[in-house]
Amino acid sequence: MQRVLIANRGEIALRVIRACRKAGLETVAVYSEPDANSPHIWVADTAVCIGPAPPLQSYLNGDAILHVAKAESCDAIHPGYGFLAENAAFATACEDNGVTFIGPSAASIHTMGDKAEARRAAIRLGVPVVPGSKDSFVDSQAASDAVSDIGFPILLKARSGGGGRGMRVVENAAAFEGQFRQATAEAAAAFGDGGVYLERYFSRVRHIEVQVLGDGTGQAVHLWERDCSTQRRHQKLVEEALSPVLDAATREAICAAAVSLTGGINYRGAGTVEFLYDPAANEFYFIEMNTRIQVEHPVTEMLTGIDLVAEQLCIADGRSLSFDTPPPPSGHAIEFRINAEDPARNFQPSPGRIEEWRPPTGRGIRLDSHVYPGYHVPTFYDSLLGKLIVHGADRPDALAKSKLALSRFAVSGVETTIPFHLELLDDPDFQTGNIHTGWVEARAE
Repeated sequence: MQRVLIANRGEIALRVIRACRKAGLETVAVYSEPDANSPHIWVADTAVCIGPAPPLQSYLNGDAILHVAKAESCDAIHPGYGFLAENAAFATACEDNGVTFIGPSAASIHTMGDKAEARRAAIRLGVPVVPGSKDSFVDSQAASDAVSDIGFPILLKARSGGGGRGMRVVENAAAFEGQFRQATAEAAAAFGDGGVYLERYFSRVRHIEVQVLGDGTGQAVHLWERDCSTQRRHQKLVEEALSPVLDAATREAICAAAVSLTGGINYRGAGTVEFLYDPAANEFYFIEMNTRIQVEHPVTEMLTGIDLVAEQLCIADGRSLSFDTPPPPSGHAIEFRINAEDPARNFQPSPGRIEEWRPPTGRGIRLDSHVYPGYHVPTFYDSLLGKLIVHGADRPDALAKSKLALSRFAVSGVETTIPFHLELLDDPDFQTGNIHTGWVEARAE
């Protein structure tokens, strides 16, 4: 590889461009009209506008992105996360046009992107799965026939995509049809696929994900787990590693299960295998695999010292990983998502012009962001302004450093989630790790 097009925007585009530059690769940025003043287009060697604000006419326009890649003599495309990162058709189109897709094969994306197919793969490889339907559904009657084998409460999940879209909890049979229709409609609007599948719903579980890397030939390695249990409406707010609740034996078992699945499907590149963990029973269940780099990948980088984007580039270029076995985890790392949202108004989006932007600095503090004073937060895309990642000698040290860093993070012009994070850090349950995936909502009631 010599020249890489970055098919994304915001902080992840900037992050990938910097990794490419460090690897000696030229970069081409693409941007929509509202992103004309985004830093990633200044840092890249070349930048090309690909269309107006709507994602379908810009960042989701695979034909336009491929056209730019070929016109600019790019031999690879890095999709970042979101947009086209988990689009099997786009991965196939890249390969058909002689452009390396810096990610897994289209077959892996298809298998893991279809939640029902992913469950079948996990079962075949001996990975425990959440009790649920064998197939996905678009018809409520057919779906309701499968409920009796699972039992209420039921979790409806979109067959394609993630991020909480197309997801509904159904408490009883009377609510099933209405919730099913809402889930299929939301899934169809978000992913162009209204199919959903059914899972047993657990009310007090944790969300544990294992970072994995595969070489595409059946060899895979893990880089430990991240605990993503602090969520709101199935959207992650805080991620940390290692998980404060896993014992050594469970950690070994869950990481081994992730490696078994990754190697078993000949996965290539970076990904995460996601599990529900029931602390009361000390049991874990596979729920899905994200076939891309994650928003929260810096947590693992701070924990292990491994540059995950650099490893993606190596794998895509046909080279070996820089390590054979997981490096021992060092200390504790926590990531706080700084969004342009108003916690006092039910996290209502807060677009506008950034007047002041003074992030904290210091040892063990990292900020991944594309924001600067004068930057205008658009209404068309995700509200993420940046990710504050804090590393400490252990979890109490990381929490103490986090509180100091967040209290020194000065932002004005838009509302942010910083006050929410400071509130979390003062909560005794969060301090002790006594939380679950529904804890944030329960705490607000």
